[in-house]
Amino acid sequence: MPRRMWTIAAVLLAALAGCGNEPARSPEPAARPARAALPPVVVPPDVAKAYQARGHRPVWVDALGVKSGGKALLHRLATADVEGLDPASYRVAEIQAAIAAGPTDRAAMAHADLLLSRAYAAYLAEIHRPARALRYIDDGIAPEPADVPAALTGPKPGEAARLNPLYEALRSAAVQWRAAHPRPGARETALIRANLERARAIPAHAGRYIIVDTGSARLWMIDGDKVEGPMRVIVGKPNMQTPAIAGLLRFVTLNPYWNVPPDLAGERAKRVLKEGTGFLSRERIEVLSDWGDTPRVMKLAEVNWRAAAAGKVKLRMRQLPGGANVMGAVKFMMPNELGIYLHDFPEKSLFARSARSISSGCVRVSDAPRLAAWLFNGAPPKPRGSAPEQQVNLPEPVPVYLTYLTMLPAKGGGLVFGPDPYKRDPAALAAMNASSQPRA
Repeated sequence: MPRRMWTIAAVLLAALAGCGNEPARSPEPAARPARAALPPVVVPPDVAKAYQARGHRPVWVDALGVKSGGKALLHRLATADVEGLDPASYRVAEIQAAIAAGPTDRAAMAHADLLLSRAYAAYLAEIHRPARALRYIDDGIAPEPADVPAALTGPKPGEAARLNPLYEALRSAAVQWRAAHPRPGARETALIRANLERARAIPAHAGRYIIVDTGSARLWMIDGDKVEGPMRVIVGKPNMQTPAIAGLLRFVTLNPYWNVPPDLAGERAKRVLKEGTGFLSRERIEVLSDWGDTPRVMKLAEVNWRAAAAGKVKLRMRQLPGGANVMGAVKFMMPNELGIYLHDFPEKSLFARSARSISSGCVRVSDAPRLAAWLFNGAPPKPRGSAPEQQVNLPEPVPVYLTYLTMLPAKGGGLVFGPDPYKRDPAALAAMNASSQPRA
């Protein structure tokens, strides 16, 4: 054993000998059979640094045995195969054997403490590695490497192993599902890993953030450990998919226009040739002269409808606020070059559908007033009169994560495997197969 590691182990033994709340001594038990010398534990420098900062006090054990945080960590390590990790690489069996020796065997307890800290550092490096499942639009909202010394010296050293609530719920459900299916097929195993990888791309936040799962078309509002939802949403249709991105929701727009997508404007031009322009007035749709910042509202008689219907001219149309405006009463804006945002939607019956991948890419929310109240701490803004496009900044920006899951926790425990509306799973499974060996 390297001298530095021997020193850590020796001081841990001394610390264990001096732990408070030690039980009263009982009569000396009968002599135990001699046990083999414990193998050395070589810990990385950041772990050694943490022990030094702790005054070489143990992290996971005390004179009474393994503390609750140590037990939780050991369980997490023992079930790390659901994440595509190898429990054997963390020397789980060796930790269990050392713990089984009992709290009176201080050498075994010190050995278990070092092994747990070493495994903890390795596990954190895996689950906090850069994630590829999301594109991050803004700085400061992607997962960051774990600070191992800070984690080991904090009041709750095991907390850094916990990620966002969605990931934790999926992981627990996956562990339950694996217990009920001891010999799962390679494809379901890989599907669990792929979905956990997607959920892992959302970091744990101390503050507030929003998760939208485009696979199940649901939204959650999260504040620390408090989760509200799910709220039903409508997401992009398969040929106009809502992308997997993350950005900061910065402001809302009250009394919004609906800017009609060019393809839908072309369809309306064809309809004008058949029905006339009356329906445009009923739908409160204007035609604008150009795509600049200060366009002129055109008279409908000025428009070359035949050229627009033939695709020779791209019309710029917008629907006025109010009434049946597709944007509803409010848009929730997370500025990005893809033009993706969340918004109200007046036709509430569509949210009752089981398959809700029917929008043009943006996310329609079923309860916009509730979302606005949550974002504005219970005091959502009201429009000042009927003026369109009234912008109100949030008290502080809120991260929004648009992920894609094809499995969710079941209410009674275990997993529910859902549809793959965007057909993204085959590529994810191919990536899993390319690295089919568990990572150590």
